[in-house]
Amino acid sequence: MDTRAAARRFADTWQHAWTHHDVAAITALYRDDAVHTSMPFRPPHHGRQAIADYITWSFTGETDPHVTFATPVVDGDQAAIEFRVHAYDDGRPITLAGCVFARFDAGGLAVQTRDYWHTTDGHH
Repeated sequence: MDTRAAARRFADTWQHAWTHHDVAAITALYRDDAVHTSMPFRPPHHGRQAIADYITWSFTGETDPHVTFATPVVDGDQAAIEFRVHAYDDGRPITLAGCVFARFDAGGLAVQTRDYWHTTDGHH
């Protein structure tokens, strides 16, 4: 699988699965030994199960998410993909905007990802 196809599948799956809080569909995008870092100063999540636990935790309290992922920007085996989410967090409207950087293996699975994102109250 080429990186462009892997990145598009990654973005499309995340967009649909985040909308439906489908953790299994998201974690299927990652290799078993993948590493994910959410925000630059948080400790990384090592392995598919740790990534699943983090995603499950991050969806807690979130309702009615409207998720969009942009077209990936691809270079070699890596991609950068911007995303935006409008949702409710414990009943409060929030907007989350960010970017995920992903590196893929030859089979198209993510082996290393990191996010940078910010939230604001209300839908902007």
